Amino acid sequence: MQGMALLKLRYALTLGGGRGHTVLMGSVNRKDMLQESAKQGESAGRRTVFGRIGAAQGIQPHNPVLIGSSDLFSGLLETLRSIANRHCCVMITGETGTGKEMVARKIHSCSDRSEKPFIPVDCTTLTGQLFESQLFGHVKGAFTGAISDTLGFFRAADGGTVFLDEISEIPLDLQAKLLRVLQERTVTPIGSTRSYPINVRVLCAANRDLHDMVRKNEFRADLFYRINVVNLEIPPLRQRLADILPLANHFLNNQAMFYDEPAKKLSARSERLLLKYHWPGNVREIANAMERAYVLSKTEVVEPSALPKEIVAAAYAAQSGSPLPTLDDAQGKLIAEALHLTEGRKVATAKILGIDRRRLNRLIEKLNIKVPKSGG
Repeated sequence: MQGMALLKLRYALTLGGGRGHTVLMGSVNRKDMLQESAKQGESAGRRTVFGRIGAAQGIQPHNPVLIGSSDLFSGLLETLRSIANRHCCVMITGETGTGKEMVARKIHSCSDRSEKPFIPVDCTTLTGQLFESQLFGHVKGAFTGAISDTLGFFRAADGGTVFLDEISEIPLDLQAKLLRVLQERTVTPIGSTRSYPINVRVLCAANRDLHDMVRKNEFRADLFYRINVVNLEIPPLRQRLADILPLANHFLNNQAMFYDEPAKKLSARSERLLLKYHWPGNVREIANAMERAYVLSKTEVVEPSALPKEIVAAAYAAQSGSPLPTLDDAQGKLIAEALHLTEGRKVATAKILGIDRRRLNRLIEKLNIKVPKSGG
């Protein structure tokens, strides 16, 4: 049982990035705050696995695995290693799902702060008094509901790293308070007149263009220059074609470890489909797709029928010679391609297309689509 738990934990910690979502209002000491942070775990999708297993084990990921061999990814890793042991602020940018929190965790794990806490903060949840209380703490009786003292994230992370995810979402009036803390390196809990020195490294992330927000007076210029000492941009997956198949196989292997089952591999046709897809959800999307493919595959080879239908549809669109086909033409070609991929199995075809078999039969008859002889 212990071995299985460790395998599941390893699976959970290597699944890609996302934001932490922690709410600490009543914790008095640092240990309680860290335990509560672990309970909250990661936000959506696979990250809830870490919340479930990581909290049960009472630990945080210390050495996240970053998968990739493309030139762009290699350059990212080189920059990451060069800044890991520096104490400057780092701004991590990239599209949703590229793994900004995983990169932040990797910076922390490669630094001389690796044995100290890493605390992720989802800035989209912080407004008004809650912002100050969670980040800087409060004393008992500071406001209604403040039944005990609390440290706040910055003091709880003393000696370690605070990761401010989606920092672009912090309201303007609260940005000034964060700037003062970063400049003076002290925090004053709500309701207290005493300031406490802090020794934390601050990593930030945003998927919006902060330069543009500064120009529009939506983000403070002085805070921007304070946090943007080093900018680490994660390229989207569509620009790193060489990383798609290694990532896909990595996530399939993680699923095998999680379920303690034999590994599964992609068929040649499935590999071609993955390489043709543009991956708008980046690493998070490919992790989700491989989890789905693993669960639906009945054999040790993952065929296109187990892949999400949007991946199959995108491959058809890329091959289509007409830039704007009629609806009937588009439906007919998509159904024909799905029937070909499933070797004529109508039940599997209907699942790929997201419709029931009776509707599929009506469309086949209406559009005069030829079903492969092995079809059922």
